[in-house]
Amino acid sequence: MAETSARMLEGYKVLDFTHVLAGPTASRYLAEMGAEVIKVELAPNGDMSRGLPFLRDGRSAYYIQQNRGKKSLCLDPKKPASRALLKELVQKVDVLVENFAPGVIGRLGLDYATVSALNPKIVMCSISALGQTGPLADRPGFDWIGSAYSGVLDVTGFPDRTPVFPQAGIGDVSTGVHAMGAILAALLYRERTGKGQCVETSLLDCYFSYHEVNVQNTSASRGAAVARRAGSHHYIVCPVGIFNGKQSPILIIAGLDPQWTGFCRAMGRPDLATDPRFKDISSRATNAEELKQLVQDWVDSVPSDEEMMRLLEENRIPYAPVLTVAQAMAHPHLRERGTVRTINDRFLGEFDVPGFPLRFSAFPEPLDLEAPTLGQHNAEILHDYLGYPPERIRQLETEGILHRGER
Repeated sequence: MAETSARMLEGYKVLDFTHVLAGPTASRYLAEMGAEVIKVELAPNGDMSRGLPFLRDGRSAYYIQQNRGKKSLCLDPKKPASRALLKELVQKVDVLVENFAPGVIGRLGLDYATVSALNPKIVMCSISALGQTGPLADRPGFDWIGSAYSGVLDVTGFPDRTPVFPQAGIGDVSTGVHAMGAILAALLYRERTGKGQCVETSLLDCYFSYHEVNVQNTSASRGAAVARRAGSHHYIVCPVGIFNGKQSPILIIAGLDPQWTGFCRAMGRPDLATDPRFKDISSRATNAEELKQLVQDWVDSVPSDEEMMRLLEENRIPYAPVLTVAQAMAHPHLRERGTVRTINDRFLGEFDVPGFPLRFSAFPEPLDLEAPTLGQHNAEILHDYLGYPPERIRQLETEGILHRGER
């Protein structure tokens, strides 16, 4: 791997037991900021995301996207020698992060009581679907399980249909970001006190926190206000939703009072701003169906989407065309900011991935990172961290404790 310039987290070492998405997101962001991440992959196949599409000749673009900048150590956790090796590594790192089901990391002999005894300054982060404690803790889960239990799925879609299944890893990725924040806060605390600690988050905890309106509205109204699916529009604030343009759907956000006045000007209907049916948020919500039809009629009457968007922009009304994934990937704004980033993999060649969404003035350029092959760094890690001589590493390979793969 090419040498990189110093970064905020240079010198911090992370032992990463994560797989698929939420956990790998947390550790990837740490790698993007310069931390050295040792990705522990369990033999014989490693992270299950190595089998997710897009695949070419056994190399997964999904795996590459989530694991760039990490070093792969692949071993057989069933063998006592592997567990002893991991306990040695625990003593050499700053952070341990895992997203197994609750209890699994303990069965590997690496629960927090054990690792903190080995390394009192370690920060251990556990990420799960439903939490480390509570009646649901032992259930297996993925992103969508958290969205279902949190009530988020129930308010997604149309009122007369089954809730809509999200087609992006919103919960997983954002839970990974929450975990990253907890890790960094614990490291800051350690810098001040010298003390490590255990932090945790879950998909369910994070998903439930996304209810900016629904929970407080339901509770404070004593149940009179019921969160509900409202299809392409917000169920409380109107007009906030998706309207049918001539070339593409258009998202328009004009439901708050200052926006509403400007939007009435954009439509050429300043009279609507003081119309008793639409004069405030509450009245607009009460007459939402009538108002949505008025807006759609205006959209239909404008000669083109470009002209409509010009009128919205002139009046500072938040709007956006609803882009396809391919359109978003090609958009000059996303390209210029590095929101879409082209990387080069030694096996797959060039392809696009989401860029690192955090920006730092001291480090304006992203790191040039690559994803490892399975067990690529076995020898390097055991030599550099633990001082194992080459002959001992070869013996571990011969005994089936260490594993390597071509991709």
